[in-house]
Amino acid sequence: MQADSIHLRGLDLPTRIGVPEEERAAWQTLQANICLELEQRFEAMADDLSATIDYAAVALRLRSLAAEKPRRLIETLAAEIASCLLLEFGAALVRVELRKKILPGCDHVAVVLTRLAEKKVA
Repeated sequence: MQADSIHLRGLDLPTRIGVPEEERAAWQTLQANICLELEQRFEAMADDLSATIDYAAVALRLRSLAAEKPRRLIETLAAEIASCLLLEFGAALVRVELRKKILPGCDHVAVVLTRLAEKKVA
């Protein structure tokens, strides 16, 4: 059985990213597809925002994270996003896809990663 999840599709992330220094000097917008799996089912949340992950807060945080510093690789940013979602938002599992329009004759390049939250030892 699959867990209940929240998806953000096509989230624009302004950032400075690229291997050549000239590319990193200019702002560009990546697109992110994010999947957040939750520990509990939606029915258990009793219509309470504090019992779930606030997707508006996620969008704001990820835009801030993407803009905070230049990076060479989209792989680096994808890993930072996954870590942020697990640690700051309490997701049980995250799937991050980052898309970049960079190659002529190609819609986009993308990296995809999935990370599972570490189990807490009592």
